[in-house]
Amino acid sequence: MKDKLLNIKREASKFSIISTQIKNNIIKDIAGLIDKKSKEILAENEKDIEKAKKNHLAEPLIDRLMLNKQRLNSIIDSLENILRLDDPVMKVDRGFTRPNGLKILKVRVPIGVICIIYESRPNVTIDAAALCIKSGNAVVLRGGKEAVNTNMAFVRIIKDALSCNNVSKEIVCYIDDPERRYIYDLLKAKNIIDLVIPRGGTSLISFVEENSLIPIVKHDKGVCHVYIDKFADILKATNIVYNAKVQRPSVCNAIESLLIHSDIDEDSVQKILQPLRNAGVELVGCELMNKIYGIEMAIEDDWYAEYLDLKVSIKIVKDVFEAIEHINRYGSHHSDSIITENYSNANAFVNNVDSAAVYVNASTRFTDGFEFGFGSEMGISTQKLHCRGPMGLEDLTTYKYIIYGNGQIRT
Repeated sequence: MKDKLLNIKREASKFSIISTQIKNNIIKDIAGLIDKKSKEILAENEKDIEKAKKNHLAEPLIDRLMLNKQRLNSIIDSLENILRLDDPVMKVDRGFTRPNGLKILKVRVPIGVICIIYESRPNVTIDAAALCIKSGNAVVLRGGKEAVNTNMAFVRIIKDALSCNNVSKEIVCYIDDPERRYIYDLLKAKNIIDLVIPRGGTSLISFVEENSLIPIVKHDKGVCHVYIDKFADILKATNIVYNAKVQRPSVCNAIESLLIHSDIDEDSVQKILQPLRNAGVELVGCELMNKIYGIEMAIEDDWYAEYLDLKVSIKIVKDVFEAIEHINRYGSHHSDSIITENYSNANAFVNNVDSAAVYVNASTRFTDGFEFGFGSEMGISTQKLHCRGPMGLEDLTTYKYIIYGNGQIRT
């Protein structure tokens, strides 16, 4: 692995100045090869699915792992969207002239070598590689053992596309050994890797945080909420809650908790809950939810839980401020939504909820690089530095100052 990392560091500086046209050609070829080799990819994915079932992997994780023709087409759509985006490299963020005549430009440049450590979802292999290629970065990919066959099929396609465009295959490095000690080695390679992005469960995130000598951007769990305000449109609320919980419960932007204003009448609450029950969602809740609606009592851990499954915790709150307090205490600073027709309450919610994405009258399922128009994403950052929310092309760059003079000296 040491040789692989030395090779990628050497090639990264060459790749950082490659033309937009070549980068786009590589991404275009990746999309074409995925379409051409879809049967081969799905056959490799089936091997991973069969192994996951034998190992009794949880159903939500199998769903994350699974590919089909529709999901492959979504990956291709993401690549085509990345193609259409402007190249962020050498974009001028700011330019100004000092009184002494110095012309100063703040310009975007690639970060260098980015390492992404992820689990289960093989589409991350393509998303991460394409975003890094478009932003001029080399990338080290360390996927989970659950998806090794699918990931390797994707990596072969990426490397073929690089070769077709006379670009070194070394700028994309895949670590296929599942041993955790290799993650430890990656996290210590501070003179080679410039940024680490962990995407996965709590244990993986904690391991990376505790052991990395390299700056990290954390893509932590998604404990997302919908708060139904006293002034909510109940039909909107019903549709949004159902979508946010049921449409794809195994992903990080699905809601795990529902907060309901105490003034909402029982008939309206039942209208919101019934579609969830019909979909097989397990409901747990606070003492009032148990007493009035007969649902199972939640325990303290439920309010912190990322179920990634058809389960939701429900609490009755007295006003928007109690909802905000609950979200800031138990949430993961990912995505939270208020359903209301009251401007003041909406304003209080968006200003005071400390999350990467805060919605008014919309499903949290939109927190996604594709939906935000970023083409794709490296993940959803739940921290505040250096980026927050869906991490797209510009977030994979840093900046430098370029200064033009005409003989100026400092006195």
